Amino acid sequence: MYYLIENTLKECEAFECKGKKAQYVAVLSPSEWQEHRDDFEMGIDMDLDILEVHSTKAEVNYDSVTGTFFLPDRSNMEAEYKKFAFALDEKGIVFIDSGNTVLGVIKKIMNTKKWRFPSLERFIYDFLEQIIRNDLALLEKYEKEMDAIDANINNDKNPDMERLGDIRCYLRDLRTHYDHLIDLSQELEENENNFFKNENLRFFRLFSNRVSRLSDIVNTLLDYSAQIRESYESRLDVKQNRIMTILTVVTTIFMPLTLIAGWYGMNFRYMPELESVWGYPIVIIVCILIVVASLIFFKRKKWL
Repeated sequence: MYYLIENTLKECEAFECKGKKAQYVAVLSPSEWQEHRDDFEMGIDMDLDILEVHSTKAEVNYDSVTGTFFLPDRSNMEAEYKKFAFALDEKGIVFIDSGNTVLGVIKKIMNTKKWRFPSLERFIYDFLEQIIRNDLALLEKYEKEMDAIDANINNDKNPDMERLGDIRCYLRDLRTHYDHLIDLSQELEENENNFFKNENLRFFRLFSNRVSRLSDIVNTLLDYSAQIRESYESRLDVKQNRIMTILTVVTTIFMPLTLIAGWYGMNFRYMPELESVWGYPIVIIVCILIVVASLIFFKRKKWL
């Protein structure tokens, strides 16, 4: 697919991209790129292998800027990352995508964007902006989930700590993704080959600042998740201490009773209490007094 960057993206044929003042956007499959890459006259000798994409980055070449995108699926953070590559010069940008990720983004741009001063820089900015368009809402969703987990901890309910662990993993993935996007944006802003107009470099700076703010939010949420985990562990420690206290109290109360039972369970013939009419009631009363005295002692010490 080929598009001209005019007041909006205008779909066109491949031959229309040449000899026109308007810059272009092309979306090719890997096989189409291998077949037609020389037509774009970007002087690229390297092969852009989509299967070997593992990060979002940009690299400056002699006659072009090449790079890759490695995007987490916001709707399912556990799904496989979306991968595609790109190559650009002052005439336009070519995306190499084996799926429909780029076409989906371009369709959204065509439906929502109309430019007073069209340019390649403005298109790239809108393209990058579409990638992070719903990220703030996603981070707010994660924050609300963590608030609910924190509330359950404070109310002594069963918190979903497994979900908290998943959110922490997603946030770390997003933080890495944002770092890569910032690096890519700064590489474009450097404009080493003078492909971009100086007055339009602000678009890359705007995008970099926006991603930096998202990254700050992610770092804040990661700190919040660590606090929730610490709070949960503290609650567990308190519960365990309560259980140990109760077990200690019970053990302490029954220790003298066990001693008495063991003492009078010995098979000696001459034990004075065995012949006493009041021996049995006295032992019972002594045991009751020991229990009552122990309970009073523990209550005063606030161990119960």
